[in-house]
Amino acid sequence: MLTSLIGKPNTGKSTFFNAATMLNVPMANYPFTTVQPNFGVAYIRKSCICKSLNVIDNPVNSLCIKGERFIPVKLLDIAGLVQGASTGRGLGNKFLDELRQSDALIQVVDCSGATDEEGRPCKEGSHDPLIDVEFVEREFDLWVKQILLKDWGRISRSAESGGKLVPMIAERLSGLSIRGSDIQKAILDLRLSVERPTLWNDTQIEELCGLIRKLSKPGLIVANKCDLPNTDMNIEKLKSSGRLVVPCASEAELLLRRAAKKKLIEYIPGDKNFKILEPEKLSQEQIKALKMVDEKVISRWGSTGVQDAINKIYLDILENIVVYPVEDESKLSDKKGNILPDAKIVPKNTTARGLAYRMHTDLGETFLYAVDAKTGMRLGSEQVLKDQDIIKIVAVGKRG
Repeated sequence: MLTSLIGKPNTGKSTFFNAATMLNVPMANYPFTTVQPNFGVAYIRKSCICKSLNVIDNPVNSLCIKGERFIPVKLLDIAGLVQGASTGRGLGNKFLDELRQSDALIQVVDCSGATDEEGRPCKEGSHDPLIDVEFVEREFDLWVKQILLKDWGRISRSAESGGKLVPMIAERLSGLSIRGSDIQKAILDLRLSVERPTLWNDTQIEELCGLIRKLSKPGLIVANKCDLPNTDMNIEKLKSSGRLVVPCASEAELLLRRAAKKKLIEYIPGDKNFKILEPEKLSQEQIKALKMVDEKVISRWGSTGVQDAINKIYLDILENIVVYPVEDESKLSDKKGNILPDAKIVPKNTTARGLAYRMHTDLGETFLYAVDAKTGMRLGSEQVLKDQDIIKIVAVGKRG
């Protein structure tokens, strides 16, 4: 699964990306600092099963810090989009093309209203961030529409001659990782005639592309720079638009993570507070910066919002759960003796065989049964797994 960061230039996307991944991509207060896409690894934070089982784990594919499991996920930062991106303005088609394989989108906006539609600095509070949200979404929709219309004449006529409309649209949009079920639902929700698609007008096709985007690339709004004054009104306006909004202070999160890395503070991403370890080692400037983070971000919003956004995308919006595959159900370990070595993010309603396939194709094809390590019960191939399950897969040649 892949989540992409989108938005107009100079909203703090790269700062958010750096804070989430601790990669040092270029950051600056001017448009198009990011030109090439940046791939990185962020982490969802989940209470580790080791706490309820009272065992000491030693993860291999993830991290466990004080009973909190951090599981890697993929994050992509693309360059800022401007109005006209769908027609190539600002290298827009190139940047939109980077979003093809995304499963979800995080749109980063400047909730302080201190950047205009082109991403240039302007007077704080003078710009409405909801305008940015709407134009970025529309540019994406127009891009999808453009792809669909290139072959729309043939598709619509074929459908009226007995062809299957949804599979043909799905084939046309196949490079965008869009499911046929999402296309079908969008057509039904908009009450478009499947029998007479040649009669669909331009507005209806654009509405269809917009709904397909919402269904196939769900997302949320990161209201960045929430540490600045007078952002409450803009954040409430964004929320009242019906979108999921996470107030965020990316620079504050980056500051806390770097301070924690240097062991100046005690802080785990997503914490609701932090602790200065040795105040005497900090300069007055550093103490002042940490005090500002505490007063303007933590105390005001409860957290910096970066970890919240990652968790909401992968766990809530994409509806995933976490399961722990093991090879020895009695010791909760792999062959090397690592306790709870792996934590996998899988879609809700994943079956035991589905998990086996995700681990390795051969395991799925030779699946015999699974074992619930908590209860010792055998699970059949179609058994739906639950969040925090610990599962052993038994396959042909993999008994015992």
